[in-house]
Amino acid sequence: MKKRDKIIYWVLTIFLSFGMLAGGIQQLLQIGGYNEIISQLGYPLYLLSILGAWKILGVIAILSPKQPLLKEWAYAGFFFAMSGAFISHLAVGQSFAEAIPSLIVLIVTVLSWYFRPANRKLEKQ
Repeated sequence: MKKRDKIIYWVLTIFLSFGMLAGGIQQLLQIGGYNEIISQLGYPLYLLSILGAWKILGVIAILSPKQPLLKEWAYAGFFFAMSGAFISHLAVGQSFAEAIPSLIVLIVTVLSWYFRPANRKLEKQ
C-alpha cells in the first residue's frame, strides 16, 4: 500500500469514526437536535437509541486491529444508515441542502472502505 493511500485511509477513517461516535452518543442519549430531525423524517424516537448503539459498536469494529469480517459488517451498516438518512431527507420533501451531511458521511464511508489496508480486508479465497 502506498503511503499516500494509507494517509487517505486514516484521515477518512478518523473523520468517519469521530462523526459516527459523536452522532451515535447523541442519538443514544437523544440529545443534540436528533429528536426533531427523526420526528420530521417520520421515524419513532426509539430508533435513535438503536442507531446510536450500533454506530458506537461500528466505530469500535472499524478501529480495532483485527476482525476483518466485523469491519465489513460495520462499513455495511454505516452505508445503509447514511444512504437511508440521505434518501429519507429527500423522500419527505426536504431540500437537498438538508440531505448533504448524510451524503458526505456516506461518501466518506465508501472511501474509507475503499482505501483500507490489506490487513483490514477479508482474505480472498
